[in-house]
Amino acid sequence: MSIIGSASRCRNAGGRTTLGRGLLDKVYAGDLVATATGQMLNGVTDTKGAAGYVAMEAITGVLQGKEGSFVAQHFGTGQLTGISGTLAIRIENGQNVYDIDYSLPA
Repeated sequence: MSIIGSASRCRNAGGRTTLGRGLLDKVYAGDLVATATGQMLNGVTDTKGAAGYVAMEAITGVLQGKEGSFVAQHFGTGQLTGISGTLAIRIENGQNVYDIDYSLPA
């Protein structure tokens, strides 16, 4: 699974504990051919490594030949109703890499 053109725009004030909000625009390629939009809320502190975020994105496209849409958690529409799985994000060489493990109903 690859993601093309992943982008987020967050507003964080440097040197202060703060909250930010980012907008997500993505294009997926691989088993999932889709586009997605979403929002991310994040919190950053002055303490190194003390940050976190939560994001939701609506994904619309074709997954293994089945067309529909779903939210990055476990809700789906159309032929993707009942989709479930996990999305893990890891950082490699300063880039986000997304590992998606999913299952579709029979």
